[in-house]
Amino acid sequence: MLGKNLITAAAGAAGGEVLGVEDVFSTWLYTGTGSDLTITNGIDLAGEGGIVWTKCRNDTPWHNIALIEGTTRYIVYSNSTTAAAVADLTNPGSFSSDVDQYNSDGYRIKGGGSDTNSTFNSRTYASWTFRKAEKFFDVVTYTGTGSAQTIAHNLGSTPGVIIVKALNDTQNWAIYHRSLGATQGLVFTTAAAATSSVYWNDTAPTSTQFTVGSAWSASSKNYVAYLFAHDAGGFGDSGNDSVVSCGTFTGNTTVTLGWEPQWILIKPTSTTGNWDLHDNMRGWPVSGDARRLKANLSDAEDGTAQIFPNATGFSTAIGSATYIYIAIRRGPMKTPTDATKVFANLIYTGNATANTSRTTGILTDLIVSHQYNSGGINTGIYDRLRGAGKLLQLNLTDAEATQTSTSIGLSGFDKQNGYIAAQDQNQGTINFNGIGYVNWSFRRAPGYLDVVAYTGTGSARTVSHNLGVAPELMIVKRRNLTESWAVYSSSLPASDRLRLNFDGGAATISTYWNSTAPTSSVFTVGSDNATNASSSTYIAYLFASCPGVSKVGSYTGTGTTLSVNCGFTAGARFVLIKRTDSTGDWYVWDTARGIVSGNDPYLLLNSTAAEVTSTDYIDPLSSGFQISSSAPAAINANGGSFIFLAIA
Repeated sequence: MLGKNLITAAAGAAGGEVLGVEDVFSTWLYTGTGSDLTITNGIDLAGEGGIVWTKCRNDTPWHNIALIEGTTRYIVYSNSTTAAAVADLTNPGSFSSDVDQYNSDGYRIKGGGSDTNSTFNSRTYASWTFRKAEKFFDVVTYTGTGSAQTIAHNLGSTPGVIIVKALNDTQNWAIYHRSLGATQGLVFTTAAAATSSVYWNDTAPTSTQFTVGSAWSASSKNYVAYLFAHDAGGFGDSGNDSVVSCGTFTGNTTVTLGWEPQWILIKPTSTTGNWDLHDNMRGWPVSGDARRLKANLSDAEDGTAQIFPNATGFSTAIGSATYIYIAIRRGPMKTPTDATKVFANLIYTGNATANTSRTTGILTDLIVSHQYNSGGINTGIYDRLRGAGKLLQLNLTDAEATQTSTSIGLSGFDKQNGYIAAQDQNQGTINFNGIGYVNWSFRRAPGYLDVVAYTGTGSARTVSHNLGVAPELMIVKRRNLTESWAVYSSSLPASDRLRLNFDGGAATISTYWNSTAPTSSVFTVGSDNATNASSSTYIAYLFASCPGVSKVGSYTGTGTTLSVNCGFTAGARFVLIKRTDSTGDWYVWDTARGIVSGNDPYLLLNSTAAEVTSTDYIDPLSSGFQISSSAPAAINANGGSFIFLAIA
């Protein structure tokens, strides 16, 4: 039986629970299995309720939006006016496909349904989970009266968007957007916004109720409404951070949200046009094509360059029309406490086979790939923000290379816990046949790691970031032209810089960072071409010390055994060391290849040399790592100055 309001709990209601966007929204990618499939995305649908929206990526099944209320499941289709498909979950024999179970950490999909879980043509799927939570999202069902009516909701703020569909009728969708006001409405077609009181009875919603006009309150018809908040706060450690924004823009412009988005739905309102849907899991880079689906069409995804995310919002290259959008913040918003959730070591042998799937065990935002058993191959670095086909090489000054998805390098980040490698028989940075590789994989998270893309101005300026704390190690590379890697360390004066592709010590060049230390929200770049040439594009990797997870620090060499306390409990799995007061390579050790009481293989980020296996320069230490007395001057010179990055 339909209930007036389906919300079950407010964000943060029980015991002052702190919610991040990762608790209420998820993009999940998978390949159809044809059998029952459990998706574990960490979203509590069983206790809190919400919807699961699924679309096949590489074929044309319909958009499938599932809602479970009690023992009844309703499915509606954004690309169709078809009435809802209704299933009685107490009688499994009456249905054979689609979402059939909400869990405390995700949901289950029945096997065989073309929309959600088919093996036909090797179908791949994207699924977006929206959990009900105050100041983010609510779901309401109601029954029409034959005239305009007011309906209560528990969003806890004034809705920015309301999407309504009749469950037992083929009536069109009705969509309210705050930028259009209560006198206009949209539908899930290409049509521009229309002015009519039949949508919302010319009555704006409030923080407790919304009004539907007579057309979407037909007598005895049942309806579902999805409500999105707008810049309402309520999330993050402060309880003041927003996770969803519903706004408008015109033409080619920059939209400021105050945070980097991970999901966006846009629609032109001043003219006809599709409802275009992007997310950063399928591929939404800062330049180049994004993987686009259309909410009003069953089309497979395509590549198109429309909108580009940045640290505080997005920019557009979309023409002169006026658009509306729903944008959801990139997560996670919670500081990590378990390093295995944000860092992974992986070793393997390349096979030169296109579309090779590799599992890192974490949602991977950044990969450094280094050959270890053969010299001569450059160290590749890839990140989700730049896009899978964009290669930089840590030991070179080369500009960014754009690689073909089928033959070279990393062809996709669109894997829930790893990446997709290409054939890679050119640069050979990640999948050359017979070469042994180590991958150091990272996930972005507050207090630990952020990745920022920006365009230079030629004059000293600040660049926004979302690390949440002041970066202690910053690695910056000019993307579009040849330039050395620039490195900032909080252990050095802000007027100093290091270069990742050289073994030289620190040099005082104030134009790199404008002699200004970074803060918890911005870092400063000067006028040097390495960090801020006019119209050049850059990528910055920002690291910080995160208790129990990572440590960015420094030490003074002793020439004897030296213990470095990082505050860990089970030792470091990754250690990077660089001497700063004199020459010294960028040394790396990891537990995949061995940090043991004996010889420990090391690699050099600034060199193509194969690993050295015959030395014992570091040893395990439960609180961090230990430098042995046999370590050379580049690692432990008596009185020498050194910086390091260690990850537990």
